[in-house]
Amino acid sequence: MPEVRSAPCGGKEPGARTFGLIDAFLDMLLAERNAAINTRLAYRRDLHDVARHLTEHNVELPDAGEDDLRGYLQTLGQAAARTQARRLSALRQFYRFLCSERHRHDDPTRTIDAPKLGKSLPKYLSEKEVGRLLKAVAARPGADHIRLMAMLELLYASGLRVTELVGMPLTALQFERGTVRVKGKGGKERVVPLGEPAIVALKAWLPHRKKMLGDKKTSSYLFPARDTTRHLTRQRLFQLIKEIGIAAKIDTARLSPHVLRHAFATHLIEHGADLRSVQTMLGHADIATTQIYTHVAGDRLSRIVEQHHPLGKTTKQG
Repeated sequence: MPEVRSAPCGGKEPGARTFGLIDAFLDMLLAERNAAINTRLAYRRDLHDVARHLTEHNVELPDAGEDDLRGYLQTLGQAAARTQARRLSALRQFYRFLCSERHRHDDPTRTIDAPKLGKSLPKYLSEKEVGRLLKAVAARPGADHIRLMAMLELLYASGLRVTELVGMPLTALQFERGTVRVKGKGGKERVVPLGEPAIVALKAWLPHRKKMLGDKKTSSYLFPARDTTRHLTRQRLFQLIKEIGIAAKIDTARLSPHVLRHAFATHLIEHGADLRSVQTMLGHADIATTQIYTHVAGDRLSRIVEQHHPLGKTTKQG
């Protein structure tokens, strides 16, 4: 991975040994865990930030002690609990790597507790809002909106992560089986079923994709960019969704590709899908991650009690 370092801001810079060990750690993430480039870049940014802070206090990151790291985390402030937790996670993995490679014999993060994070419920759209969003796309002509319809239908039908969607190869589609093959985190593959609306939208997009590429150009991506050498970017997809959200009269602060992933999972559970099936389709390694979507169960059970239980009917009448 190419070296990415921000320019120094008038202070000391960490030494070559520090940068070298950070790069070795990032190489390990790629070789042993097949970590995505965005994951590695996030670790790089976090570790470089810590390294520069410590260097200002005449400490190199590989040699830091527990007090040095606690002092750094305190500078982030109590309002940045998630930032603290992310940085501490990066540091823990870095020092475990140093210990495993015998660059040091102790882990200075071992007794540092992560800040407590409140459980935030995922943002998601109601079924009516998803319908309005798709209707707003369908009302607009042109290849760009046919492509957007295919992308939104695919997101909502399969619960893909945005990186899985934009980087999806054309060969991932399996129309004869009504499925799509997804390469997720860590290179793990899963097969997710597609509904009829998604299949129709994807088949409508393919002739326009072929026309956009022309006779002399090819692309392995299902959703190539205009220059055809790469895929449509995440940033561009965010922009397109925000724009169509305005037309659908949905608060754009609530809109993103990930919100459609949340809607996919939430609506499945609302209609009785079991957690294990949703876990498999989302590509979650741990079912605990999927359990957050059970926040809908309370509302659903309340409606059932009101509609079908004598006590619920009595309470409502009273």
